[in-house]
Amino acid sequence: MKKIPILIDCDPGHDDAIALVLAAACPELDIRCVTTTAGNQTLEKTTYNARRILTLIGRTDIPVAKGRETPLLAKPMQAASVHGDSGLDGPPLPEPGQELSPLSSVDLMAKTIRECGEPVTLVATGPLTNVAALFLAHPELKERITRISLMGGGLAHGNWTPAAEFNILVDPEAAEIVYTSGVPIVMAGLDVTEKALLYAEDFARIRAVGNPVAQTVADWLDFFYVFHKNKGYRGATVHDPVAVTALVRPEMLTMQPVHVDIETCGDYCRGATIADWFHTAGRPENVTAITGIDREAFVDLIVEAVGRYGKEARA
Repeated sequence: MKKIPILIDCDPGHDDAIALVLAAACPELDIRCVTTTAGNQTLEKTTYNARRILTLIGRTDIPVAKGRETPLLAKPMQAASVHGDSGLDGPPLPEPGQELSPLSSVDLMAKTIRECGEPVTLVATGPLTNVAALFLAHPELKERITRISLMGGGLAHGNWTPAAEFNILVDPEAAEIVYTSGVPIVMAGLDVTEKALLYAEDFARIRAVGNPVAQTVADWLDFFYVFHKNKGYRGATVHDPVAVTALVRPEMLTMQPVHVDIETCGDYCRGATIADWFHTAGRPENVTAITGIDREAFVDLIVEAVGRYGKEARA
């Protein structure tokens, strides 16, 4: 099987963690590097979390680099109310089993893209600060990127403000650079990720797989669901793995091309992702927006993924 070379930029985060577990388990994907950004927690915490996740799943061979500590222009924000003080509260995790790359996120991404024998796919599950910084520093590398599969935005509504989803709101200027870059974008926004619900019975299915990774994922979901339950959700909205699913099981998803703009100003709508569904501005589509998902098949995919981790995975 010819694998898709991917670079993952993330801010773990419970759903980022599950996205990493899923991506590493998919035989269709070849993770070339992981870079971290501030978002769900500070950069130090998200970087520590990424290294612990990779140690848990036995992938300390994947290089990890830290990104920017702050958004391009905006003040930093975190989501401790969702992910806890560590950014990944819940079950204990192993200490990192690999050294952090001496390169910055931009330098590691640029090196990885140049050295890859074919175009790569970027998977971005946090604020787009690092991806924007890459495009600003190395615009010539855009042609070596097949697509960006990202979790961010919401075409109907937001979740951190009425208009804006968290990942975009953290750094709207970065999002604008990425969305206007000309690189094809597959967008897993709230329009689909709030349908990517895992219920308590799904947590039990995952836990029943029995290996240490499955146990940890189920425990992450238990913690993550507390926030969602208090908001009235029946299950946990597992946002970020949808961006991975788009690469390996696109048939599970409903997608539609559309032109999307990022609002960088405004008292009420900063960070909003504005879809021109009716071509009012006459501009070409720059996004393939995911709007629907086969929830049961999505759950099966995650259960199948955790099942690929044997008893030797570190607890």
